[in-house]
Amino acid sequence: MHDIKAIRDNPEAFDRGLARRGLAPMSAEVLALDSERREHVQKLQDAQARRNAVSKEVGEAMKAGDRPRAEALKAEVASIKDFVTSGEETERELDAGLASMLAAIPNIPFDDVPDGKDEHGNVEVRRWGAPPQRNFESRQHFDIGEWLGLMDFDTAAKIAGARFVVMRGQLARLERALAMFMLDHQTGVNGYTEHFVPLIVKDEAMFGTGQLPKFADDQFRTMDGRWLIPTAEVSLTNLVREKVLEEKDLPLRFTAYTPCFRLEAGAAGRDTRGMIRQHQFTKVELVSITTPETSRDELERMTQCAESILQKLGLHYRVMRLCAGDMGFGSRMTYDLEVWLPGQKAFREISSCSVCGDFQARRMEARYKPADGKGTRYVHTLNGSGLAVGRTLIAVLENYQNADGSVTIPEALRSYMGGLEKITRG
Repeated sequence: MHDIKAIRDNPEAFDRGLARRGLAPMSAEVLALDSERREHVQKLQDAQARRNAVSKEVGEAMKAGDRPRAEALKAEVASIKDFVTSGEETERELDAGLASMLAAIPNIPFDDVPDGKDEHGNVEVRRWGAPPQRNFESRQHFDIGEWLGLMDFDTAAKIAGARFVVMRGQLARLERALAMFMLDHQTGVNGYTEHFVPLIVKDEAMFGTGQLPKFADDQFRTMDGRWLIPTAEVSLTNLVREKVLEEKDLPLRFTAYTPCFRLEAGAAGRDTRGMIRQHQFTKVELVSITTPETSRDELERMTQCAESILQKLGLHYRVMRLCAGDMGFGSRMTYDLEVWLPGQKAFREISSCSVCGDFQARRMEARYKPADGKGTRYVHTLNGSGLAVGRTLIAVLENYQNADGSVTIPEALRSYMGGLEKITRG
């Protein structure tokens, strides 16, 4: 949610930010509705002041025995009361209209976010590691999993439809091992606090993190009107909803391992085979709650925490700073981690770390008390994947595959796999 005062103070900057996202100027439309609302509120305040004054005059007229004047003044009071009653309803409608308009507008990029319309405008920041060198043709993850007899898309389609998978045996265990390794590392090394959170949430929670109202069609909804979470970001960020925190307690760093559900799993016809884009997947999510002064540094830290998982697994990756036209709705700056997939001969996104400023906090009414004790301020929120578990499994399969079809288990995961060193066809 945007700060209407900031738009009033600098509408040109607001429109420039929208233009960088490829959107038309909106400040004039927003400020016109805001002006109408403010003028109406002023009329109500003036009417209320007049009613108070007239009510006092009624008493004076009655005291003076001027009954005709008293009756005329009473009629005016009644008329003003009717105007105020109907005007309060109009005020609520104007408030709701302005809030609805602001809620549909994406966040404004930081000045140092690269310009660009889409992924082609993203800028590489750094790389780590190198692609595996092998003397055989790398296969894609679905070919590996199906050859092992441990990945079954046909049965999943019979059960649930397209974009689902059934994994069994050591491959199912590998998915669990990855999640446990990620959680242990993010809590024990990187200082995040693990949470068990709801997978089904109310409208208010989805609105708070920006999934509603704009992305309602991308979500799974329950029959009682609640929503399956598309990411644990929703539940974790809303932990501070409608709270006033103490500055001394910040930053807060949360993590959770959950299933995630997305009705829109990607562009039509893209990644239709395999596990890259699915309606159901698992993820270890990272969320930070900070002060405005520390949120940019926290973004760098969060990104490095996500990178540390890839480094421990020995997976080649690159860090991309997203351009303004490719960032998510609530982000002011985003880093994508893209892991190398030998089977695809391409880098693919495995984590996205974003700082949202006070955009989500305004939607959630999440504040903190500064150390100086002067009033309250909105917190800043950040979120990122630490990592997407299914995509990490894909990366392990493709990077650790062997010529005979087996898959070597990365050393960091072997204790979670009961000492197993290799997955073979059974």
